Amino acid sequence: MDFYHIQVFDHTPDTRYNLVRKRKCRQLPEIPRIEYMKPEKIKYERKGKIGIMKTETEDKELREYLEHLNRGEKVEGGSPLHEKMCQYGMEAVRITTELNSSYHTPEEIRELMSELTGKPVDETFRMHPPFYSDFGKNITLGKDVFINFCCCFQDQGGITIGDGALIGHNVVLATLNHDLNPENRAAMVPKPIVIGKNVWIGASATVLPGVTIGDGAVVAAGAVVISDVPPNTVVGGVPAQIIKTIEL
Repeated sequence: MDFYHIQVFDHTPDTRYNLVRKRKCRQLPEIPRIEYMKPEKIKYERKGKIGIMKTETEDKELREYLEHLNRGEKVEGGSPLHEKMCQYGMEAVRITTELNSSYHTPEEIRELMSELTGKPVDETFRMHPPFYSDFGKNITLGKDVFINFCCCFQDQGGITIGDGALIGHNVVLATLNHDLNPENRAAMVPKPIVIGKNVWIGASATVLPGVTIGDGAVVAAGAVVISDVPPNTVVGGVPAQIIKTIEL
């Protein structure tokens, strides 16, 4: 029986872990690491780890991309804009992989979320990883927000979460629709999700593109929210419907 010399690489080029079994050995070919970062970027240190500072050109590209999304304009599959979407998605994967792959203090979680969103995260923000996002730069978080385990934020269309909101386990916030025309199915249309102050979204709920959830509302576990939720109401079901009004 053959044994092999196996090499496993982490994301930093200066670190290599080797697992070696003796006897009849051969070295497996090294898989090339894809470079998503441009060489002109400036490196900086973030608590002992290497981060990347964007150039002015890349900041401009990001602003223009966000403006396109926030106007609700379509992203055609295979277009240069779609390629840019994929590039930003890989950057989000890099950050969320770091977030999810080991234990982090609350301060480190906030730091990583600030890197993901591209904006400061308030010191009152709390999260239980793992957490997933395909972009990150169109997430806006208020104060005293809590996000529980295994949430997925597809934020290309924009996700705004108000102060004091509670997001339960496995919640999905989806802001992209594909074109209904089968001939153009790869195209995507962004629409924002806005979650008001002191909203509670129960475990495994899904909120679809273009939905606004009013202040003080509650979304029951497992609900699929396809339309706006009035303030201080409880909604549930598939599709979600008003169950009752919260008496204040």
